[in-house]
Amino acid sequence: MDRSTGKGVITDPAIQRKLILLLSTIIFLSVLNTTMFNVSLPDIAQQFHLLPSQVSWVVSGYVIIFAIGSVTYGRLADTYSIKLLIMIGLILFNVGSLIGFLSQWYPMLIGARIVQASGCGAIPALGMLIATTYFPVTTKGKVLGVLASTVAFGAGIGPVLGGFITGTFHWRYLFVLSAITLFTISSFRRHLPDHTRHTGKFDTAGALLMVGAIGSLLLFITLTAWWTLPVSIILTLCFLVHINQREAPFLSPSLFRNRVYRNMVIIAFLSLSTVFGVLFMTPLMLRALNELGTGNIGLVMFPGAMTAAVSGTIGGKFVDRRGSTPVVYTGMILLMTGFILLSTFAGLHPWVIALNLILCYIGFTLLQSSIAHIVSSALPTEQMGIGMGVYNLFFFMSGAFSAAFIGKLLDISKDHTPINPLTATISAGPYSNLFLLLAAIVLSAGSLFYVTLWRASKRGDFGERT
Repeated sequence: MDRSTGKGVITDPAIQRKLILLLSTIIFLSVLNTTMFNVSLPDIAQQFHLLPSQVSWVVSGYVIIFAIGSVTYGRLADTYSIKLLIMIGLILFNVGSLIGFLSQWYPMLIGARIVQASGCGAIPALGMLIATTYFPVTTKGKVLGVLASTVAFGAGIGPVLGGFITGTFHWRYLFVLSAITLFTISSFRRHLPDHTRHTGKFDTAGALLMVGAIGSLLLFITLTAWWTLPVSIILTLCFLVHINQREAPFLSPSLFRNRVYRNMVIIAFLSLSTVFGVLFMTPLMLRALNELGTGNIGLVMFPGAMTAAVSGTIGGKFVDRRGSTPVVYTGMILLMTGFILLSTFAGLHPWVIALNLILCYIGFTLLQSSIAHIVSSALPTEQMGIGMGVYNLFFFMSGAFSAAFIGKLLDISKDHTPINPLTATISAGPYSNLFLLLAAIVLSAGSLFYVTLWRASKRGDFGERT
């Protein structure tokens, strides 16, 4: 029997430790499921005789459903039990994994990825909600730090592990690894409280309008399908009209009238998108300038992922003791330093790049845990589910946006000379310039954070641990 307060906060240290382990396990596997399929795309395309635009749906279709699911599960958690929702999500995730392992035709594989994503979307949204709802304020930063470390480690090791499994066995066995989450369902059922946040009718029409708007926008970002942009704009306008007319809408307009919350979501989108940009651009740079294969590229990025596994936990503990603000600034300084160094040393020996990436990974984990802490602290209890869901939505959209944005810039800047006069090689110009651009984006996010902090402190909106 769980020992928890009447509000659902778990006070038993043993159960807290078990939940942290369970959350780390499912989040790690959900991140792996997102990143390790990238390296298997050539094998899948060869087996099913697919064009690059066709096989891209293995990743693109998954990302679209995954992002939409994260905000939908967050909103459902404001009405239904988190325990029930996360069990449903894990069951769908494993059903999709089984279908994927048995796939004999490409449509069956895409269907498996969609079912997987519809369940996996629950993991980041509800995992972060569990951390901010069921753990005491004094340990919330530590838990968020562990989860941030897990995300960074999973993102770093995913391509390496995916390449090993695909090369040694077959891409179908990637689905077997994802099925490990099946064994966590009974533990969540046993240890999570049956706490329902509040009762209320779910706004189905609002949910469908938002899903359509976000889905068409993500199609535009990931596939550059221009016809989806006006569709997204029209559905967004309909959604805004709907939520302003309905008494209990899917997303309350008051959520974005919360200045601290709104600004922190923008700051997270800007700063964390730069990290996704590095994860997308660095393998391309190492292949083009250093002529490394997939396995060696993974080894260059692996030390940063390992460091992130430690730094996030340390940063989370520091948040609990000193507050989030110094950790945000530290993360941003490390990111900017890492980007400037990458701009300078692009094209040099891979071990130099690996050392610089360590700074970027550490900055990423510090930012992710500390910003999530501020976002959760800025939300009232009745908006915690949808608020964290929207935060996760923008987090994942930042990854899709940065990859598409940087890809387009690389296409049009292949012959550009480096702006940085210290850049090691002229041929590294396009990559060097983009690293400087990422540093400038982080600087703009830091400026917005400073303004937000200053205004909020004058109004007393920031808590003492923020």
